[in-house]
Amino acid sequence: MQDSKKEIISWALYDWANSAFATTVMAAFFPIFFSQYWAYGSESATSTFYLGLANSFASILVAAMAPVIGAIADRGSYRKKLLIFFSFLGAVMTGALWFVSMGSWPLAVILYVFANIGFASANSFYDSLLTTVASPKKVDFVSSLGYGLGYIGGGLLFLLNVLMYLMPQGFGIPDGPTAIRISFVMVAIWWAVFSLPLAFFVKEEKGDRVSLKEAVHDGFSQIASTLRSLRNLKNTAIFLVAYWCYIDGVDTIIRMATDYGTALGFPSESLIVALLITQFVAFPSAILYNILGKRIGVRRAILIAIGAYAVIAVIGFFMTDVSQFYILACCIGLFQGGIQALSRSYYTRLIPKENTSEFYGFFNMLGKFAAIIGPFLVGIVTLITGEQRYGIVSLVILFVLGFVLLRRVDEKKASEEIEAFSKR
Repeated sequence: MQDSKKEIISWALYDWANSAFATTVMAAFFPIFFSQYWAYGSESATSTFYLGLANSFASILVAAMAPVIGAIADRGSYRKKLLIFFSFLGAVMTGALWFVSMGSWPLAVILYVFANIGFASANSFYDSLLTTVASPKKVDFVSSLGYGLGYIGGGLLFLLNVLMYLMPQGFGIPDGPTAIRISFVMVAIWWAVFSLPLAFFVKEEKGDRVSLKEAVHDGFSQIASTLRSLRNLKNTAIFLVAYWCYIDGVDTIIRMATDYGTALGFPSESLIVALLITQFVAFPSAILYNILGKRIGVRRAILIAIGAYAVIAVIGFFMTDVSQFYILACCIGLFQGGIQALSRSYYTRLIPKENTSEFYGFFNMLGKFAAIIGPFLVGIVTLITGEQRYGIVSLVILFVLGFVLLRRVDEKKASEEIEAFSKR
């Protein structure tokens, strides 16, 4: 039943669950630990290239899988089952990072790639359940609530992990590297445990029950059908391309920010403090940005966030000291939750409700294809020039393209296109 408080909270708690991976692992400890421990002895530019390559390879696999598993879920009502499968895959692979020894960067990359596959694939099904738990009137609020809980939940565990890293003896831990390895295990447990409310209390709309084999066959058939559908859903297609561009820059900044700060010579402690600032600024901002979206329109609010990210990338090019990094962390926190939450909820206005998983498969696929280009671009430009600043500022063009294309989306025409499509 839509707008049930129990289902909304259970759904939103999955953001609380998986944000621990996005914060502690993806944004913070994995990049830092990768360059200083697993890739020990490698030059800074080479380590950045390895990290960008790992993110890009994971994104290629996720992008290839997303539309297929989304279509499978729609046909066979497997969304919850597949969400739980991929979330536990991600949790297990994250916990396994405990066993990776110093210098073993290839094994760290393999486990990280599979953890990313679990994280991103589960998110595809999580996003598609949004229209199941929330009515059109509440979809913006519920989407923002999810991101808000994600930031506070991920931030709380991250804060504990940071204290363990900075004061390991106070927790009975021998040293900082051991504290980071323990943090990976804690993230795995946190992710698994807080996924359970969604598994038990969110009811999935039932489609025609078919065998998994039939669902796989029909899923592949639906991919071609979805691509053909986008010919008739022109505004949906334009939004997807715009999203592809601007979310590339957002995801790249999230994934590569600590590596960039390390390359500029900032101490690990300062980078971690900056990430904490981002998390706790992003929590209220995600909720407040929903209010802004209601006041000025969701599309306009997204456009403002895209413009802000372009400015952030330019400022990042000229950044020279830690205080500026803290200011950028605040700026990122102000807009990060807003652009993610409102993009996710805005997309619900542009797709047929009966095909949500299938279309969210494409939504996440394009986001992951974008995440291929961004980290690889930063990595390869850094490797060629030996200077990370050029990689960061090159992201501006993606924000500009996203801004221009999003301005062309007409929500009224999109509704007419969806109505005509549903009657076919």
